[in-house]
Amino acid sequence: MGSIHCGAIPMAVSVQSDMATPALSLFGSEYLKNEFLTPSISGELVSCIAVSEPGAGSDVAGIKTFAHRNNGGDWVLNGHKMWITNGGQADWACVLANTNNEGGIHRNKSLFCVRLDSPGVHRNTSSIRKFGMHSSDTAEIFFDDVIVPSANLIGEEGRGFFYQMMQFQDERLVTVAVSLEPLQRCLDLTMEYTRERKSFGKSISDNQVVQFRLAEMKIELESLRALLYRAVTERIQGSDVTLLASMAKLKCGRLSREITDTCLQYHGGYGFTWDCPITRMHRDLRLFSIGAGTDEMMLSIVSRHLLSK
Repeated sequence: MGSIHCGAIPMAVSVQSDMATPALSLFGSEYLKNEFLTPSISGELVSCIAVSEPGAGSDVAGIKTFAHRNNGGDWVLNGHKMWITNGGQADWACVLANTNNEGGIHRNKSLFCVRLDSPGVHRNTSSIRKFGMHSSDTAEIFFDDVIVPSANLIGEEGRGFFYQMMQFQDERLVTVAVSLEPLQRCLDLTMEYTRERKSFGKSISDNQVVQFRLAEMKIELESLRALLYRAVTERIQGSDVTLLASMAKLKCGRLSREITDTCLQYHGGYGFTWDCPITRMHRDLRLFSIGAGTDEMMLSIVSRHLLSK
């Protein structure tokens, strides 16, 4: 997917494969897997992950969306989700909601599969104008007394926060994975441009400061690749990769800004136009320091792991 010349399409596909479905795959009932997972894998259904809210982005524990049981045992869902990738076209959402007022903010949440054609679901895509990722739809979703069948609960009630934290690890790893090829492409395009572009009688790439800067960024990119490979290897082996995934995600976000900004700079006036492919990467990959946990949240996780030993 990294070979696609934008960030939005890989992101939209990754929502389906690595963000909305991991908990369903691991903890969902056979009924839920048949109803939602299998058709999502085959492409019959489009999914989205509905966690963030206007007042709760990185602070997942602070969500306000709530689901309570009715007299028939089904769930009644009310709330407002924001910045939902695929939200405009999705057939169903993996929704995180509070399901009780006891047990603390980490043990009162549950995950649900919610069909988005259900009565009481309302979506808005027109008011969200994004800086980048323009070929991916982003929506806010309102749930007004939406009836969710009891069978649509993923795993155990009250375990939703922990399930979502597990899903975040896959989301962070796939974010890093889809960043590698676009960042390498930025370097390749910049090396080609600086060799061809003349300034003061010589190629821009003849300047040692440009040579060294490109070399440094290539080294950093390969370091990120190695960190990702290690994290994925440990993830396949069943290890907790919270620390490695957070480190890789932080490095990915920062390097995405560093490489795209530097490469844009070396393209000069052309880099400031919409015709330059670096410009699109600069806009699209900027999200990697925000989505799936901000850089600051990644630093918080890493420091907490280090200091807890």
